[in-house]
Amino acid sequence: MLFYDMEVFKYDWLGVFIDMETERTTVIHNDRKTLTDYFNEHSSSIWVGYNNKHYDQYIVKGIMLDLNPKDINDSIIIHRMDGWQISPEFNKIPMINYDVKQNLPGYIRNFGLKTIEGFMGSDIRETEVRFDVDRPLTEEELQQTIYYCTHDVEETIKVFMANGDTFYAMKQIVEAFPKQVTLADIGDTEARITAKVLGCRKTDRMDEFDFEFLPCLRLKKYKFVQDWFAERRAEAQRLHLGNASEKEKKEWYKQQNLSCEICGITFQFGFGGVHGAPDHPIRLTRADGAGYHVDVNNYYPSMLNAYGLVTRSATNDNYMKVYNTRKAMKMKQLAAKTRQEAKAWKKKQLPYKKMLNALSGAMKDRTNPAYDPRNNNTMCINGQLMLLDLVEHLEVIPGFRPINVNTDGLVVWIPDTDEAFYQMDDICYEWEQRCSTDKCEIGLALDCLDSITQKDVNNYLWVDAEGGIERIGSYVKELSQIDNDLPIINKAVVDCLSKGVPVEETINGCNDLGMFQKMAKLTKAYDHVEKEFGEYKVRSHFYNGRDGVHAKGQLKSRDYIYQRENRILHEQNFRVFASKDMREGRLIKCKALDNGKFRRDKFGNTPDHCFIWNESTEGVKCPENLDKEWYIDLARQRIEDYGFKDERDNYQEDAVC
Repeated sequence: MLFYDMEVFKYDWLGVFIDMETERTTVIHNDRKTLTDYFNEHSSSIWVGYNNKHYDQYIVKGIMLDLNPKDINDSIIIHRMDGWQISPEFNKIPMINYDVKQNLPGYIRNFGLKTIEGFMGSDIRETEVRFDVDRPLTEEELQQTIYYCTHDVEETIKVFMANGDTFYAMKQIVEAFPKQVTLADIGDTEARITAKVLGCRKTDRMDEFDFEFLPCLRLKKYKFVQDWFAERRAEAQRLHLGNASEKEKKEWYKQQNLSCEICGITFQFGFGGVHGAPDHPIRLTRADGAGYHVDVNNYYPSMLNAYGLVTRSATNDNYMKVYNTRKAMKMKQLAAKTRQEAKAWKKKQLPYKKMLNALSGAMKDRTNPAYDPRNNNTMCINGQLMLLDLVEHLEVIPGFRPINVNTDGLVVWIPDTDEAFYQMDDICYEWEQRCSTDKCEIGLALDCLDSITQKDVNNYLWVDAEGGIERIGSYVKELSQIDNDLPIINKAVVDCLSKGVPVEETINGCNDLGMFQKMAKLTKAYDHVEKEFGEYKVRSHFYNGRDGVHAKGQLKSRDYIYQRENRILHEQNFRVFASKDMREGRLIKCKALDNGKFRRDKFGNTPDHCFIWNESTEGVKCPENLDKEWYIDLARQRIEDYGFKDERDNYQEDAVC
């Protein structure tokens, strides 16, 4: 495995390569032959980078093909071309690429490497060498570029290791299905690897809106929701949307939403999934009854197998094999005698879990060989209706309250009595039997909850009977080494809502500077960054004497104005901290307007008085000028968003329900 990064200037190019097997770092500068020899020597290696599938691999290939790397750079960076569009000759050079950025989880993949370096507490100071320099680099500039390029490769290794399970999961898939995929496929997305494992053959389909309703449904009181989907189907067929462009279909989908009140809470239905929750913050504990997370095990994968909805483009039954393999591993996890053994079996499930879940998105991707939007619609729509069916049947339990409804499960509260529990258990069992088929069972898991604190349908925290915490939403989500913005606020809010710890205790008790970091990045929507400096000064206002009451020159009022000096900063990434020093102003992003003036906006969630620390925060203690009160105020504000005015109050008794 080899990690690399390329830097390109008008008259210079260089690459830094770190061979993980030999632990040797190689720097190549303006030497096409050496690069070609190095590549040939490592042609069977996996070349790992950050955004290398989009950029670095084409620079390497272009240099070997004796193309101008600056032209390739400008085509990708300035003209927004994909590398494969630049030259068909690139296809003649096979290269096994694994892109760390492409395989990061969720929205994190939208971050640049510097932002993630900031999350990890690394030094994020940037090179002073401009990439648009119109001359050969000086020796000093070259050495500085080599230093920062090497740093980025080393940081890419750290990011890879922090998310290493994803790589090893994909590697296990390659090893498990050697007939369908090879090591050369490891750089593909999970969705594309899944399509290859299933032997999918690309087929254009025009029956996207010919979805059906499954025979297991027994809706009565809320059948109007099923009827709404039937009306949407008829409308789409009348408009011939199956033959429409992807853009037209996306616009139509966006407009299809049904909002209605069910069991006293608002439900939102659509083609993407169902969500439901009370329209106000809520907190429930064991004092309010018995809480349960009613979770459908492997909901979408189970539905696909149970009702023959696996993409019609598949040419084998590997999806069911993957499903059964993961199921067997999960049984061994549950039967494990030690926590370590259970953890090992859970980790072994990861590649199979990723494959099972990746198919759903692949079936809606027109560019993926697994494309089958009709089956995806059938799965998604019936999945919502089956959960609604369960809610309708559970509603007969006296005191039943749905608290949260999402794609694959419910959080409900019922009276804490044996009668209510057994009634719920019987209804869930009947639902399982009715919804399962001979091909695959669809099962429910009932997890007991001690409490739930919920701001809205997408922001909640619950504590289960064993003390485990489930956290959903930006305020309380579980942070990681590569997703670590304002971690002290996250910890303060979670500890307050789950354990009753005052936010002052959490924040004042922390002396690790990195816990207080807020990352800010200049985007292409703005031109540059400015930092305010200055002092507050008194400004007096006097009466002009024209009102017949006050004498001219009599003091009217005083206010304080900020006499600031703005300094232009040339970096793009900043690690920001709240400052007690009132001379430290805001961090501002600036955009030039047509009238010659500038629009100036403060970076979101940053203090009005802040200092910047772009050096490493590892082992750095909080300085005297860190304003912890700013963090305490922000944490309190977020606690209030969950319905509590002050975490110092007994929030368990004053809960909003």
